[in-house]
Amino acid sequence: MTAPLTPHPARHRPATGLGRGVVALLAVGTGLSVANNYYVQPLLADIGTDLGLPEGQAGLLVTVAQSAYAAALLLILPLGDLLERRRLIVVLSSACAASLVLMATARSEPTLFLGAGLVGLCSVSTQVMVPYAASLAAPEERGRVVGTVMAGLLCGILFARTAAGALAEWAGWHAVYWCAAGTMALLAGATALFLPRYQEEGAPGYRRLVASVFRLFAAEPVLRLRAAYGALSFGAFSVLWTALTFLLSDPPYAYSPGVIGLFGLAGLAGALAAARAGRLADRGLAPVVTGASSVLLLVVWLPLGLGGTVLPVLVLGVVVLDLAAQALHITNQSEIYRLAPEIRSRLTAAYMTTYFLAGAAGSALASLAYARFEWTGVALLGAAFGAATTALWALSTPRGARHGRVP
Repeated sequence: MTAPLTPHPARHRPATGLGRGVVALLAVGTGLSVANNYYVQPLLADIGTDLGLPEGQAGLLVTVAQSAYAAALLLILPLGDLLERRRLIVVLSSACAASLVLMATARSEPTLFLGAGLVGLCSVSTQVMVPYAASLAAPEERGRVVGTVMAGLLCGILFARTAAGALAEWAGWHAVYWCAAGTMALLAGATALFLPRYQEEGAPGYRRLVASVFRLFAAEPVLRLRAAYGALSFGAFSVLWTALTFLLSDPPYAYSPGVIGLFGLAGLAGALAAARAGRLADRGLAPVVTGASSVLLLVVWLPLGLGGTVLPVLVLGVVVLDLAAQALHITNQSEIYRLAPEIRSRLTAAYMTTYFLAGAAGSALASLAYARFEWTGVALLGAAFGAATTALWALSTPRGARHGRVP
């Protein structure tokens, strides 16, 4: 049995309560930052046509962005425990704006893939903001604050598709990235003006910080378990949203990017409902939420599979999958943030690196599954992720904890 992590005092003590304006700015900031990795999804068919890429290769843009994001989670995010967090957010947001300009001006495949990778690296500012919000919040409101900020993040993921599809329909896919660059520049300015300073005390040097991310997996069984849940759920999430564009752009649907982007609104309904998961975790109901979400991640692939030709059933499946995946994600983060306040950036790095590596794998597998087996193969692949999540919950959760509070 490993020794518990010992807290160190923070240089800036957590506030007794967060103002609504700060929470709102953090929620909007996380949404805008994370959206940069998801604008591409409804645009895959258009980008492929414009640059002469086949469907499977165009889908790898998502994999590149998520892989770069995972690398940034491991190599950049731990700096949140070492540097002043507001300044780090400003620098990353500014760099992201410059990287989006590169994508906006891309006229070749190498430039586009390079831009996608740089945007993925810089968008890690999203995950600096989440533990930053948790550190500023009082303990009794932490689940609510994390849930609110995560709702902003999830809305950014899902609304990105709608906004990108609509704008591309009107002005082309390059315009999407020009607008995104502008919003990130504005976010950098707002962050510098309105967010409070916060820096942890007693963090080791950078090399030891990165190495400690790996040691956390060995030291904290809760982190290992929640990282496994997150990896499997985001794998299923990425399978759906990567392949969905191909399904909707091909017959029998043959939708335009603007219509495909509207499916983000269906996922948005599920994400907003999932925001309550943080409050349930505060009440000791994390095992119940975890179990319900895991089972939904499995059974939802039946309507999603049938949705290959039946639109209302497909929309229902999108809502339910997003609800389950995001409720589980919020619960995971609420649980790991209880471990040790002074290392939340490294806890986030450990959890989210696993999360996005699985997402990158899910998007790559979805592209291959659709190219070879079409939508049926995608549904079977997603169901496999859901089955693994449900099995993990059944094997790791004591019988009594599945129905109510745990000590």
